[in-house]
Amino acid sequence: MRFIRFYLNFIFQIFTKNNSMIKLTAIGNLGRDGVLNTVSGKNVINFTVAHTERYKDAQGNQKDKTIWVDCAYWTERTGIAPYLKKGTQVYVEGQPEVRTYTNKEGVHGATLSLRVSSVQLLGGKSNDSGTNVDYQAAASTAPAPPTTSVGDASDPSDDLPF
Repeated sequence: MRFIRFYLNFIFQIFTKNNSMIKLTAIGNLGRDGVLNTVSGKNVINFTVAHTERYKDAQGNQKDKTIWVDCAYWTERTGIAPYLKKGTQVYVEGQPEVRTYTNKEGVHGATLSLRVSSVQLLGGKSNDSGTNVDYQAAASTAPAPPTTSVGDASDPSDDLPF
């Protein structure tokens, strides 16, 4: 219970200092390969995520509504960029921004963009040979921890953190 109070107090302090907080999370497929750029000496990976919602209209017809999110992931962790391939399913979260524009014909429009704070690869896509590519496993570059046994592994209560 103390942890919950601490956590809520912590969130309240952040909330009151900034006066607002908006966070957007999306799960979808990449619409194009991620592109790594350098802007003013900082790395940014740009990509798009498509989220498609299926629903039935008033007449009972199946409809699809796709929302595209332009993503900018400002990070020094650029190792994920080669795995951000078109069609790969990802989870992204960050701060949303709506940008309005007027095209050459004078038509007004808007785009949803996201300043990504976190991206996770959820699944692969099929490659040319028809096999599934596991980007999550391929992206892991950390070596496996050494396997050592300490104490009796048959008693699971020894592993409890409290």
